[in-house]
Amino acid sequence: MIIGVPKEVKDHETRVGITPAGVKALVEAGHKVLVEHKAGELSALPDDEYQNAGAEIVGSAHDTWGLADMVVKVKEPVEKEYQHFRDGLVLFTYLHLAPLNDLTEKLLAKKVTGIAYETVRDRAGTLPLLTPMSEVAGRMSVQVGAAYLETEKGGRGVLLGGVPGVPPANVLIIGGGIVGTNAAKVALGMGAKVTLIDLNLNRLRELDDIFGSSLHTLASNSYNIARAAQEADLLIGGVLIPGAAAPKLVTKEMVAKMKKGAVIVDVAIDQGGCIETAKPTTHSNPSYEVYGVVHYCVTNMPAAVPHTSTLALTNATFPYVLKLAKLGAEAAIKDDKGIAEGVNTFNGTLTYAAVAQSQKKPWKPIAELV
Repeated sequence: MIIGVPKEVKDHETRVGITPAGVKALVEAGHKVLVEHKAGELSALPDDEYQNAGAEIVGSAHDTWGLADMVVKVKEPVEKEYQHFRDGLVLFTYLHLAPLNDLTEKLLAKKVTGIAYETVRDRAGTLPLLTPMSEVAGRMSVQVGAAYLETEKGGRGVLLGGVPGVPPANVLIIGGGIVGTNAAKVALGMGAKVTLIDLNLNRLRELDDIFGSSLHTLASNSYNIARAAQEADLLIGGVLIPGAAAPKLVTKEMVAKMKKGAVIVDVAIDQGGCIETAKPTTHSNPSYEVYGVVHYCVTNMPAAVPHTSTLALTNATFPYVLKLAKLGAEAAIKDDKGIAEGVNTFNGTLTYAAVAQSQKKPWKPIAELV
């Protein structure tokens, strides 16, 4: 199989879909890997490392996409990349289609097999390709929030951990999954007062066992969220419904009652965000204010630390890349239920229920199509 690795073009997207180590393994398995010029440069992975591993360096995105049987990326394609879609192309990347109607329409029209990292499942039923970036984003959310609490960034001028004689900041985390757990770990480590809200009481019990009395937990309901948001200096949204648009758990009325200069970091923004006042932002223009509350809603937060993020992501994705290359997409889908769960579009048909529900489109299970 010919695998193409294009340079990412989304704003400040600095990660890359395959490392030189992955290239070496693919080439040794008999495959050909095309890497666009400087695709890994911002992840501290220069072209010569890819060449030494056996890749062919390609000068343009057009050739990287056009000559490949499968394209392996990091982020969902943006509009300028739609021209590369074609019948039979396999695209393996984060897609986050639920809020992206135009991208969905283009993938369907061009009959691209779109396999989304965020919906692939392992034998335990977890989301192994979403986990590493959720770990990074969860930890970063606290670092970013701490920085934006400084007055220079529009914040309240609160030090997250306080100092002796002065109380720490109140951090509210909504969602007790990978993002929320990693955010709690860092916020507690920085000395903040941390409250975490989740719908799953068993998950709250687990987190209580992990963090003990240092973490305050609350059952999720609109009353608890509203009261906790009013006290928060930093609010982190980390809610996930796999493949679907995130529920709006923090309403604009709740935001209006937050402290002036408080900070919101909505990590769920890839799936539309769980804060009603959240809208996607970029690393070039990362924040804005609503009701005097600073909002940071960058859709590709881990790109700020690309070396760490690329290595963490490809550690998880590469076994799937190798299997898709070895068997071909259709055979791999038949052979591996986890990969089948990752298929969002196939031969012009939408195959993921949560995306179909979000966009009010018809769909068919992938099992009926292969």
